[in-house]
Amino acid sequence: MNIIELENRLNEKLSPHLIKDYCPNGLQVEGKSEVKKVVTGVTASQALIEKAIELNADAILVHHGYFWKGEPEPIRGMKGKRIRSLIQNDINLIAYHLPLDIHPELGNNAELARLLDIQVEGGLEGHEQSVAIYGRLKQPVSGKVFAETIAAVLNREPLHITPDNQDKPIETVGWCTGGGQDFIELAANRGLDAFISGEISERTTYTARERDIHYFSAGHHATERYGIKALGEWLANEHGLDVTFIDIDNPV
Repeated sequence: MNIIELENRLNEKLSPHLIKDYCPNGLQVEGKSEVKKVVTGVTASQALIEKAIELNADAILVHHGYFWKGEPEPIRGMKGKRIRSLIQNDINLIAYHLPLDIHPELGNNAELARLLDIQVEGGLEGHEQSVAIYGRLKQPVSGKVFAETIAAVLNREPLHITPDNQDKPIETVGWCTGGGQDFIELAANRGLDAFISGEISERTTYTARERDIHYFSAGHHATERYGIKALGEWLANEHGLDVTFIDIDNPV
């Protein structure tokens, strides 16, 4: 498939024009014109690029790409090495950030709901493009049981901050994969029993305790493996590309 056609197909699926983001979505570094082999991963790290080179990939498709707002603009150091590796090996880099977080079928939030068996009910921000959503478990569980479920599903033990009432059962849950910890306030305002995000801040602990809500920090990388993996599987199934998901270990 031609790289421009591939980008167009991805844009049609993810609709990046509908959301304001912190980085460019789509083709970020152009390589060879024809794409047959695609490597997918969470972040376009040097380790992922080296794996793509080993596999003779024509393109890398990630959630976290380059050219973030506010980052230093010169292409030097670590950033320069990554981009040189792509260009020297004629590999395309394609990235989708918030559009992949919020996609109702393939997105990070949707995939986390599927894995944890949560029925999605709506967006915490009150609209369809919300980057944080909420839903309901089939039956109430304790905080301990829910933490064990998250650990089993994501292969990473979450940090569990309990409310003052540690025995409070969990039935309604809000979540935002990655760095969405501050949406805990909206979850508490809605009266939800628990909130999940990837990252935690110092202030998050006190919010959970004082707003009577269970909080689970399940890891930025761990909560965002599954959207890009699902997107790659969609490309393989719908468009016949050879797609390999590479999970570069990241404890954060």
